[in-house]
Amino acid sequence: MGTAELWLLPALPLAGAVLLLLSGRIADRWGHFAATAAALGSFGVAAWAFVDMLGRSDATRLIAHNFFSWVPAAGFQADFTLQLDQLSMCFALLITGVGSLIHVYSIGYMSHDPGRRRFFAYLNLFLAAMLVLVLAGNYLVLYLGWEGVGLASYLLIGFWYHKPSAATAAKKAFVVNRVGDMGLAIALMVMFATFGSVDFGHVFAGAAHANSGTLTAIGLLLLLGACGKSAQVPLQSWLGDAMEGPTPVSALIHAATMVTAGVYLIARSHAIYDLAPAARAGVLIVGAVTLLFGAIIGCAKDDIKKALAASTMSQIGYMVLAAGLGPAGYAVAIMHLLTHGFFKAGLFLGAGSVMHAMNDETDMRRYGGLRVLMPITFATFGFGYLAIIGVPPFAGFFSKDRIIEAAFAHGGASGITLGCAALLGAGITAFYMTRVMVLTFFGERRWEPDTHPHEAPAVMTGPMILLALGSVFSGGLLVYGSALRNWLRPVVGEEAAEGGLPAWVVTALALVVVAIGVGIAVRQYWAREVPRTAPAEVSALTVAARADLYGDAINEAVFMRTGQGLTQGLGLFDVRGIDGLVDATGALIGGISSRVRRVQTGFVRSYALSMFVGATLVVAALLAVR
Repeated sequence: MGTAELWLLPALPLAGAVLLLLSGRIADRWGHFAATAAALGSFGVAAWAFVDMLGRSDATRLIAHNFFSWVPAAGFQADFTLQLDQLSMCFALLITGVGSLIHVYSIGYMSHDPGRRRFFAYLNLFLAAMLVLVLAGNYLVLYLGWEGVGLASYLLIGFWYHKPSAATAAKKAFVVNRVGDMGLAIALMVMFATFGSVDFGHVFAGAAHANSGTLTAIGLLLLLGACGKSAQVPLQSWLGDAMEGPTPVSALIHAATMVTAGVYLIARSHAIYDLAPAARAGVLIVGAVTLLFGAIIGCAKDDIKKALAASTMSQIGYMVLAAGLGPAGYAVAIMHLLTHGFFKAGLFLGAGSVMHAMNDETDMRRYGGLRVLMPITFATFGFGYLAIIGVPPFAGFFSKDRIIEAAFAHGGASGITLGCAALLGAGITAFYMTRVMVLTFFGERRWEPDTHPHEAPAVMTGPMILLALGSVFSGGLLVYGSALRNWLRPVVGEEAAEGGLPAWVVTALALVVVAIGVGIAVRQYWAREVPRTAPAEVSALTVAARADLYGDAINEAVFMRTGQGLTQGLGLFDVRGIDGLVDATGALIGGISSRVRRVQTGFVRSYALSMFVGATLVVAALLAVR
């Protein structure tokens, strides 16, 4: 693959988006096919580049091209550079491959929506922005893709903007992400002030000579940006509300694009984190807290999409935790990201198939017994379920177990704490995902009489089947012969974790914990009658989980109310202080002028008398001086 062909990867979906947005209603009949073809074309370029890269040695696999001088300024130079290496290759295949399947699925899912052309244009825009992000050759181009992803997510989450809930959710996602984006923007400023450049090569080379305080500041600012895009604590509150968008959007955000951006940013910036242990400790804490935070929330959600959204928050927490482990965790973080892309996309598309059959009902308490009427959806969703809870030989078993192993191998009390947190998260994941599976596909039928569940059309089940195959085989393929670890080593300097618990012990512990979680969920939701409405009398933890562990309340109290108070205080200072000083000065001058002008009587005798008195005073002063 030549350097010039790099532009095709993001250019094809970008061209599709521009074509559909500018062509107007004339594209209503064929726009979805054009957008899907653009996504598939980009995937074809990525697959071709991957095959070409396999035939190269490690030293020649990096492909970079400077397309034009983007920001030439005094003392600053930023080129529009794209690069493709082993790390960005993983993301390019995931984005275009899973993204293309979601495009195909959307042809059936959005077939009757009057805004279908606009929807597919936004999907193409999403792919293009994410590809720019992961193919960027410097942090400024990465920031361009970063903001493009934010724009596309805003447009897609609020796609049904006529619904107040969708419009509010889009604004919430946009505002929360602006907080994280400010962290990334300030990090770029610090990089330029410290290294004189935002190019990856210059920044990483200069990091070896920078002081630890500066590197820690950059690492923490990058982490803030990652928290926003990847919905990690404390910027996680937007993710659950983002389910207001069409279900294919949820699949794209959670599996192939937006929430994976934070993990990519940390992995790409590994040279900074490897030299800033305090910043890396922050990554570990955020990942460990979020994986438990999301898992607990998922236990209390009756909305199938919101339960899966909480699951994404938790699974991304696993990836962030692994990335925070340093050289021992980068490859396993990316491995879990790739396997997660298959099974989470499959789960969301399966949820969309269920909603499609249930008149857009999302409450799992009004499902039940769908496995007989929707056998393909049941099987594909079931494969994703087995993968996410980590049952061998499904994909999640290989990736999540290695994160738990690496956590225990971190050493000391922190390693034990992180390992136990990851194990506990696996048990809770098994509980809430079994709950989702049982409430949806097993037990008595609890839907309304006018509901007639049916299997989705082939254009929707086809992508679900392919994703289910990925949920089964992707983990084994990536771990076989340390394939992914060897692939990424030249980029992230991956090292095998040493020490900790033996692998077979971790596997045994994880399977036991998972079995306990499954057993509790089966006992509670299969062996007992499930009420059609959630019981009001529940524990305090359940109440908190239903309220997203008060994430919105905390943000409102700590940030919104504080911001409002600060704004009001600044407004009062502006009105009473600055404006008051200006007004008082004006009033003083006005008062003086109103009194002085009384001297101007217009009578000549008055002016003559004034001149005489003034001259007398001057003469008297001169005589006194002599």
